[in-house]
Amino acid sequence: MNKRKAIGWIATLSVLGGITTLAGGSASAQTQTAHRYVSIEGVNVFYREAGNPERPTVLLLHGFPTSSHMFRNLIPQLAERYHVVAPDYPGYGNSDAPPVTEFTYTFDHMAEVIEQFTEAVNLDRYSLYLMDYGAPIGFRLATDHPERVQALIIQNGNAYEEGLTDFWDPLRAYWAEQREETEAPLRGLLTRDATYWQYTHGTREPTHISPDNWNVDQPLLDREGNQAIQLAMFLSYGSNPPLYPAWQAYLRTEQPPTLIVWGKNDVIFPVSGAEPYRRDLKEVEFHLLDTGHFALEEEGDTIARLMRKFLKRHVK
Repeated sequence: MNKRKAIGWIATLSVLGGITTLAGGSASAQTQTAHRYVSIEGVNVFYREAGNPERPTVLLLHGFPTSSHMFRNLIPQLAERYHVVAPDYPGYGNSDAPPVTEFTYTFDHMAEVIEQFTEAVNLDRYSLYLMDYGAPIGFRLATDHPERVQALIIQNGNAYEEGLTDFWDPLRAYWAEQREETEAPLRGLLTRDATYWQYTHGTREPTHISPDNWNVDQPLLDREGNQAIQLAMFLSYGSNPPLYPAWQAYLRTEQPPTLIVWGKNDVIFPVSGAEPYRRDLKEVEFHLLDTGHFALEEEGDTIARLMRKFLKRHVK
């Protein structure tokens, strides 16, 4: 089945409720995940949704180089109590990936698209799960509409200069000057070896990390035109540090209830980026987990348990 027919077939399922069950199978209506599309600026944006929309919403924002696939196990663990929504950004996962000549791949624009997405699917209040790229996108949402944010769950998502350590030096060089010599190290971050490393580095037991992760992510990274998309996002990441003071002011002023669940062995977003949240937040629950960047892969049950307890206390 070609992509256009596949999208049409899935969109038809979406209209019918977006949920399929194999013959003879059954699943709780509360926890079963629907897979849907909505058009934003002419782009088909894919999202996963589960739980009762009448209950508080948790909006899950994914990192690089993955998609809402990273939340596949977390969603059903939250859906009995909460309405859970996880979109794929344009250029990622199952969303459309228009070429850079037809779509502006910046964090400002991604935040605009996700804001339009929340309005299109009727999310007027939500708790935000911020991870990696999800942090600069989510903090833009939060500072633009603080009244919509009920709580924050931050998992290896940076908002402080202290969190940008030596790992970021090649990106700083690229932000300063875009040429072949500064671009080459960043193309290395788009290889299968780099994707495998992101998932396994810092984990207690790499054999416990499912290869489905890199087998899903890497073919999408390897799509024609996708390296240009990722390089555009690498360049745009330089727009985030100048906004850190505004995000920190938001935290100090609004004091959103915040849960930190951080993979402490992550070298991309190390613990030095987690600790400063305590400086600006009066009400913060802080957990360092013995795992790496994609903490949900090894500590998903722990994070789900902590989230349920935290949200029960702070979100009505």
